[in-house]
Amino acid sequence: MSKTGMFGFQLEADDRTEEEKSRQRALYKDGSGSSRDPPKAPMDTDYQEKMDPLKPQIRFNLNFDKGIRRLSNNSDNSVNNDNSDSRQRFTREMLFEAVASGDVSRLDGLHQYLHQNMKRLSDSLYQSYGKTCLMKALLHLRDGKNLTVELLIDISEKLGDIHNFVNAAYTNSYYKGQTALHIAIERRSVSYVQLLVSKGADVHAKACGKFFQPHDGPNFYFGELPLSLAACTNQPEMVDFLMLNEYKMADPKEVDSHGNTVLHALVTIADNSKENTEFITSMYDRILRTTASLQPKVKLEDIENHNKLTPLKMAAKTGKIGLFSHILRREFHEPHTKHLSRKFTEWVYGPVQSSLYDLNSVDSLEKKSVLEILVYGNSIPNRHEMLETEPLNHLLDEKWKRFAGGMFFFNFLVYMMYLMVFTIVAYNKKDGPPPFPIENTFEGYLYIAGQLLIALANLFFFVTAIIEMKRKRPKLKTLLIDGYYDILFFSQAVLFLVAAVLYVGGRDEYLGFLVLCLALSWVNLLYYSRGDKHMGIYSVMIQKMILSDILRFLFVYVVFLFGFSAAVVTLLIEPPPSPVKNTTTQRGRFMYTPQPAEEGFTCVKPTFRNISYTTLELFKFTIGMGDMEFTEHYQYKEVFYLLLIGYIILTYILLLNMLIALMNRTVEKLTEETTAIWKLQRAMTILEMEKRLPCCLKKKFRCGMDKKLCTALGDDRRHCFRVEEVNWNKWNSNLVKIQINEDPGRYDRERAANSPPHRGRSWRVLFRDRSLRTYQSTEMLPV
Repeated sequence: MSKTGMFGFQLEADDRTEEEKSRQRALYKDGSGSSRDPPKAPMDTDYQEKMDPLKPQIRFNLNFDKGIRRLSNNSDNSVNNDNSDSRQRFTREMLFEAVASGDVSRLDGLHQYLHQNMKRLSDSLYQSYGKTCLMKALLHLRDGKNLTVELLIDISEKLGDIHNFVNAAYTNSYYKGQTALHIAIERRSVSYVQLLVSKGADVHAKACGKFFQPHDGPNFYFGELPLSLAACTNQPEMVDFLMLNEYKMADPKEVDSHGNTVLHALVTIADNSKENTEFITSMYDRILRTTASLQPKVKLEDIENHNKLTPLKMAAKTGKIGLFSHILRREFHEPHTKHLSRKFTEWVYGPVQSSLYDLNSVDSLEKKSVLEILVYGNSIPNRHEMLETEPLNHLLDEKWKRFAGGMFFFNFLVYMMYLMVFTIVAYNKKDGPPPFPIENTFEGYLYIAGQLLIALANLFFFVTAIIEMKRKRPKLKTLLIDGYYDILFFSQAVLFLVAAVLYVGGRDEYLGFLVLCLALSWVNLLYYSRGDKHMGIYSVMIQKMILSDILRFLFVYVVFLFGFSAAVVTLLIEPPPSPVKNTTTQRGRFMYTPQPAEEGFTCVKPTFRNISYTTLELFKFTIGMGDMEFTEHYQYKEVFYLLLIGYIILTYILLLNMLIALMNRTVEKLTEETTAIWKLQRAMTILEMEKRLPCCLKKKFRCGMDKKLCTALGDDRRHCFRVEEVNWNKWNSNLVKIQINEDPGRYDRERAANSPPHRGRSWRVLFRDRSLRTYQSTEMLPV
């Protein structure tokens, strides 16, 4: 056999007889092996394995002269030689069965056979969908061993195709790219991984088949790379070997087809359970430490995938709260790894601890920050809890105190002015057909100014609501949190715009839309209740009841109401009218008599043949205001009473009492949840207020401080946020921590010394005012 690399192909030897070739072609022609790329071919099986048809390839036929020799000398000796050759041949099926059994004796003579027939174990004749006998052997380890593995590698190395043999990969779409190294790692065999890497196995091979991608159905996404597979299957020794071996070290910066590194892969498989979180966080820190020892200046956590997400942002977007909290609060105390920390202990005194948190990728002033991901991520199931993680909780409180609270209160005052103007203008509407002429008086100019002000305000609500809904993209399940008031403000603006168009068009119907807009405007005043905790929680409960209990009640009630209304309209036949001289009122119902013709109109009594009138009368029965005396002159009164009693039982007795019970249960159940929802709604308001600030004020009101930290990288300058905590459960464990500052009170004294004197406030009061802790220390102690 000759290998012609210059022509881009490899010439293989083929010693199959014509009879074997015909039999194999018939096998795949009849359908038993017709699929070259089965959708879900098993990775391996102990039963008869399905082999793929041999790929079309140029091969050297070793039997091309057998026919000629048989024609020229058809002796028994030649026949015996052919039979002897056939008994010594190794086919693909024979190799797979031998390595699966682990019996080395069944491979006796394999090296001699391959050498004599100019074959190699990496030839396509010995592969099935790219799977080689080495992969088959690794899939059949017994107690972590299969002696045929060493034999196969030794034979391949002697034949000179060891690189192609150990790096052969699956070709079918389901397991595409998987190599023997992936299988050895998945089988947790450190010895075979070491052997394969020493023989030149590619430590960056990517298993990118469908089975290794996230999709519906059985799958295991681990980041495609061998290092990611070792990390995601919790093999610390394997990870250390791949990253520190002397042959070829795995690069943790390598990415898969999604742009994910090994850290992204760990985030993907996190599931928030206690055991899973422990091993994920441990492996995450291990990889960071090892990378820092090899490449100190590499910032592995700053690498973004194709969705522009770092591991921290990916943990936030996917709701992996355990790993997310660990990353935000990660603190290393060793000098050579301290720069990997995102939390730095500033000082500790007893149970009181002051910590500095790195705000990189966290603060909402950055594009696609963690705060924005959590606040606007309506598909994140536990984002309420994640926003309560430090430093996010204190960061949002600080933003509210600095600028958002004042801006929100100012918006409240402006909206109150809008409501006052809207109410006054609507109340003093003019009589006659619209549009009304402009009066050249002071009151007339005020009226027009009020109308223009209302129009501009609702146009602002219309545009703002569209922008916010586009940003939040609320779903039905998250409508309460994300889009409730946005939809209400949008509806309010639409009602006013419709009323304005009808008013300009001279239609009297404008008044109906205007009144609905006015009523909805007053309802939307509850939006500003989120500025106060108690009122905000109360408003959230109202929203929750409307969108859950009342909405379900109305759906069932409307079914009953229209169903029974249709039955009553069909049942009752109107009796002949009785002459009545005067118009009378009986229990709220009007009996009309025809008016004289000269008056120009005739009043007609509403009857139960009218579906809208019947529906209104049945609704009165629901709220206890119905009257049954009107049935005295109708036929089939008994049937009507049965319908009416059934309707009252189902609606007045059953549905209303169920609604009351469900609302009581909702109030008891959502006491804690409504607090978290209120905090999330307030966080949305904070980010909205922040976006409205000009750039100069954004920098001025930015929370935190620039801090210079002494780490292994030298002067490491970061923007940090200070959080002071009191913990009586773990205060004694803080004594051994390395602190940046030794004196906890130095911070306040520096503030007081550098500040101008305050009238009416002593120095001691200033020192004890914890709310003034928004400054930074200029002195740095070595860490």
